[in-house]
Amino acid sequence: MALVKRALALLMSITLAMELIHAAVYKVGDSAGWTTIGNFDYKKWSATKTFQVHDIILFKYNAQFHNVMRVTHAMYKACNTSAPLATYTTGNDSITIKTRGHHFFFCGVPGHCQAGQKVDINVLQSNEMAPTSSASSSESSPPVPSAKVPGPAPSNAMPLKALKSPSGNIGLAMAVLATFLINFS
Repeated sequence: MALVKRALALLMSITLAMELIHAAVYKVGDSAGWTTIGNFDYKKWSATKTFQVHDIILFKYNAQFHNVMRVTHAMYKACNTSAPLATYTTGNDSITIKTRGHHFFFCGVPGHCQAGQKVDINVLQSNEMAPTSSASSSESSPPVPSAKVPGPAPSNAMPLKALKSPSGNIGLAMAVLATFLINFS
């Protein structure tokens, strides 16, 4: 029975690690954030990204002046705030994308959507190509790292920094697996 529990825990750890490897965090508007200041082009911003299921969309904004509403396509086109699918108001909203297709968001403060504070997050099917953009790759910012650093590691574990790789969160996945093996063997 103990072996079955260990195998199940290992399988769950591997599944979690695989999700961490593939998920990315995108801060909407990059350094500008979610704002009306500076006439930021959110359509251009989203066109330079390749969104996947499990990615996290992060809206950072001043909660005194903005919010985030998830809406239907028709509501998005009309900037209709009457019945949003969801409303976020913390100023630091993380939304995990769970399905493919278009996900529409705008600021529900009067006039902000009309001023361009709206974004269409398009999660492509796996066989679709990412949209081409006239912006060069040097203009787009990389996604914000998706991993949160865990608490202090056991003294016999390898530091997380030593496990990081240029290819993404593989090091984090290995750290999760190593921690599991150290604690349950």
